[in-house]
Amino acid sequence: MKQAVVGILAHVDAGKTTLAEALLYQAGTLRSRGRVDDGSSFLDFDQTERSRGITIYSSLGSFDYGNTHVMLLDTPGHVDFSTEAERVLHVLDYALLVVDASSGVQGHTLTLWRLLERYGVPTLVFFNKMDLEHASRDELISAAEKRLGGCLFDASPDTGDRHSCQVERMALTCDDALEEFLESGTLGAATVARLFSQRRISPCFFGSALKGEGVTDLLTGLDAFAAQRSWPATFSARAFKVTHDPRGTRLLWLKVTGGTLRTKTAVSWDDVRTNALTGTAAGANWDAKVEQIRVYSGAKFEAVSEVPAGQICAVMGLPQVEAGAAIGPDEPAPLPALVPVLAYRVNYGAQDVHVVTRALQVLTEEDPCLSCAWSAELQELQVRIMGEIQLEVLQATLQQRFDLQVSFEEGSVLYTETITGSLRGVGHFEPLRHYAEVHYQLDPRPRGTGMSFGSVCKLDDFDLNWQRLTLANAQERTHRGVLMGAPLVDVGLTLLGGRAHLKHTEGGDFRQATYRAIRQGLMEGRQKSLCQLLEPWYTFDLILPADKLGKALADLQRMSARFEAPQMDEETAHIKGTVPVAEVRSYPLELAVFTGGRASLSCVFAGYEPCHNTEEVLAAHPYDPEADLPHSPDSVFCAHGAGYTVKWPDVPAAAHVEIDPRNLGPYISASEL
Repeated sequence: MKQAVVGILAHVDAGKTTLAEALLYQAGTLRSRGRVDDGSSFLDFDQTERSRGITIYSSLGSFDYGNTHVMLLDTPGHVDFSTEAERVLHVLDYALLVVDASSGVQGHTLTLWRLLERYGVPTLVFFNKMDLEHASRDELISAAEKRLGGCLFDASPDTGDRHSCQVERMALTCDDALEEFLESGTLGAATVARLFSQRRISPCFFGSALKGEGVTDLLTGLDAFAAQRSWPATFSARAFKVTHDPRGTRLLWLKVTGGTLRTKTAVSWDDVRTNALTGTAAGANWDAKVEQIRVYSGAKFEAVSEVPAGQICAVMGLPQVEAGAAIGPDEPAPLPALVPVLAYRVNYGAQDVHVVTRALQVLTEEDPCLSCAWSAELQELQVRIMGEIQLEVLQATLQQRFDLQVSFEEGSVLYTETITGSLRGVGHFEPLRHYAEVHYQLDPRPRGTGMSFGSVCKLDDFDLNWQRLTLANAQERTHRGVLMGAPLVDVGLTLLGGRAHLKHTEGGDFRQATYRAIRQGLMEGRQKSLCQLLEPWYTFDLILPADKLGKALADLQRMSARFEAPQMDEETAHIKGTVPVAEVRSYPLELAVFTGGRASLSCVFAGYEPCHNTEEVLAAHPYDPEADLPHSPDSVFCAHGAGYTVKWPDVPAAAHVEIDPRNLGPYISASEL
């Protein structure tokens, strides 16, 4: 039987969970369909989900249909919980994107589509709520294609005379397919399957999940498009989620991508590969064993002795492995595209801050993007979130699971920093009986690509073990920028050279030298005006009464928004564009007031861009990089048996190593070194 891990995704209120219930019911897994509105849905079993009527956590339900065993992952549709949805994408074989036929493709639908493109997930589309007033099928597909791109086609069995026209459209997506079509007048099943797997085409289905209409066609289509695939014989797996059961037991959710996972399977530090956001517990040479394997369906599970490749399970006994990691030769998840952009201060009153912090750390393990952290500068506990609804859920979760009563105060937007030109940094650490020096080049990288680490040192000039150590040191922390101390992003760090002492160098010496080199280079960039402050931006869709357009346009200009010419009809105006997060935070309330509640504003995180009011932000967040002693740009040298500090502008002249550009080797990334 074919195996298919299918994620079901949608903009909130598109009927995603209702469709999931209908699929499970139609396939025979459920005896009766639950309802979201009365809190009886099979996949929304958490207390908070049922009380709010929204999906907050991804959950699993399985069924067999035709020749396919489907593992259906229901994901959150609300923007505030979109990071939870993104974590699932790395383990999907296919996706089912649900679109409300009466509303069409909305802002978050477009975000999900782009994420599916990023992760290369073949996607089926289901137009839901076809029992309500809506455009025709062809009009729905045409409108969706304009927003999403790609080739969408009606895959319903009753396409009739329109079939040949759709085949021709599919053939135009690929030269090989076009050649086949011109020769035979049609496309073979294997060609259609290949185009689908390559995301060149996306089959569309239509119906009403609430009434069960179109569900059988969708199941038949899912069975038809799911491919039989073979898996590697060597065990490998992708970790995509961490949860805790009602007893507090930690569960690591895996998709087995090779071989067979069995209880007592041993996993060591060397078996685990991580990305730059999540990792494994500090320290090498740990060993762990899988103590129990659970196969879940809704809230219930069955303990099994083994799970074959292609299936999803949750395991006990691997506390060092985090979500996003890969076990074995598989690849870890890429850095997430969606990140929190708001910071809030935690008010814990007379409760023990350590107890509150531990509870938040448990929740951060389940949602790494929550990023609970203690700010030493501000002496406060902070969390990072996507929006207000997530904050309310977090407050309720702390009360229900940990019996903690906390409140939150609005903090600030999360800024980041980068550089706009190439820089060089030198770090030297030589107190008495210690020695290390390193030279780094800092280069700007494309927006949103993260940090990169590599070396151009020749082994004759700098030993391989020291190169690996300093690059590991460079990767082990989030570096601060020098404008306001915000996290440094989108910078390539390339090791140019270094030196160790045969007797006096210890491992920690290179950590200090590395930190100081990067910091020293950034200070050079600040002096040359090559450091840049970035802020988060939203894409927005604003629909409001036509007679309120003038004020809305004035507001958008005041907020430094960038937008297209409004689309008008007799009663409404529709504006699309981008706007700084910092400017739009309180605007929905203002919008509701002056439009009498007749406006709709949808905002979706669009990434980081240069700050629109840098001087104002820096004035409000004064920061002295030289006074930030844990991130000092200065170096330590030694003379006459005593260490002394050399200020950052003078470090290059005092350095012991001279870098000859003609004597550098080819670039080798840190992972390949």
